[in-house]
Amino acid sequence: MKYIVVIGDGMADFPLDELGGKTPLMAARKPNMNMMAREGLVGRVNTVPDGFPPGSDVAGMSIFGYDPATYYAGRASIEAFGMGIPMNEDDVAYRCNLVHIGSENDNDIMVDYSGGHISTGEANVLIQTLNEKLGTDEIKFHTGVGYRHIMIWSGGESDLSTTPPHDITGKPVSDHLPSGKGAETIQALMNNSREIFTSHEINKRRIDSGKLPVNSIWLWGQGTRTGMPAFKEKFGLNGATVCAVDLIRGLSRLVGFTTPVIAGATGYLDTDYGAKAGAALELMNGHDIVYLHVEAPDEASHNGNVTEKIKAIERIDKEILGVLLDKAESGTRLLIVTDHATPVSMKTHFAIPVPFAIFEKGGSLTGSGGDYDENIIGDIVTGEEMVRLFIGGRK
Repeated sequence: MKYIVVIGDGMADFPLDELGGKTPLMAARKPNMNMMAREGLVGRVNTVPDGFPPGSDVAGMSIFGYDPATYYAGRASIEAFGMGIPMNEDDVAYRCNLVHIGSENDNDIMVDYSGGHISTGEANVLIQTLNEKLGTDEIKFHTGVGYRHIMIWSGGESDLSTTPPHDITGKPVSDHLPSGKGAETIQALMNNSREIFTSHEINKRRIDSGKLPVNSIWLWGQGTRTGMPAFKEKFGLNGATVCAVDLIRGLSRLVGFTTPVIAGATGYLDTDYGAKAGAALELMNGHDIVYLHVEAPDEASHNGNVTEKIKAIERIDKEILGVLLDKAESGTRLLIVTDHATPVSMKTHFAIPVPFAIFEKGGSLTGSGGDYDENIIGDIVTGEEMVRLFIGGRK
């Protein structure tokens, strides 16, 4: 039997007045998700254990079937692994966002956690400049995708408090600066980046073309080197992942999956949904299980854009699930799930049990009779329990 897992990042939400009390999942036209729920096994999965931040790192680890309480060592180290950045035991990885910080009533405000969704090409120039100006034997910056990058602090500190920039959009940054042992170094790097970026040629061009300039880095999500047993060892299946973001790529590689780079997969609203579906089908040849991750619903939520979130959900349903259900061989089992809630009203992640549905093409799993949304009826399970249910096909 073959298995396909489709993760719609941040699809779960709260009811919205502008949608007549419905969530984006409820309001979206998604016949394939609903069919999977009505004709398959359903439930809710608790992807964020108590005491953990509700990020895609923790939730994603759960969806791969690994308990964060056992394996989680920080977000940035996972992304570093996904980027192929070697880490020594005393290295600490930090996520390095390129951001735009504005001013309001004499306060510095986080205007955009993505620096106007800067392109990877532009970002690479800025990251190289940071290495020239701020890099040392201990501090190195590494280019990722778009606004998402990594800093490695050799012999650095990891026991400090940092805040994701997408959690503070529109809020004063002074209330959320890094604190604790080593915070002075991190704050100095962030402050110095503002001086470097002010007159940078990339930003001059962006301003001339009407785009938001990148005027600072934001360091967060620190973590030390991590390790996890292979998925093949844990679940008996060899796998691959289709994704665009380094976090999911890192999780995938940590569990021994093949993780190719997919042309047109951007990790944003304009990602090539069809290319991802096609890549997943190709990877089914030679692999037992394929994970397919789509970041777009989460990005729309962080931007507070309910229209784009609904559109992203509908495109996942039509251009990914529709293709997979049509072209996958009979007997293939599919799982649709979201990693966490990202309420449009909050513009950040929120930990609640989220819905999943398991469907077998040409099979006969017990159906729920309901649609795929936050009100789905079923047991609440852990990520590992969901994976084992998916593979075993019974409760």
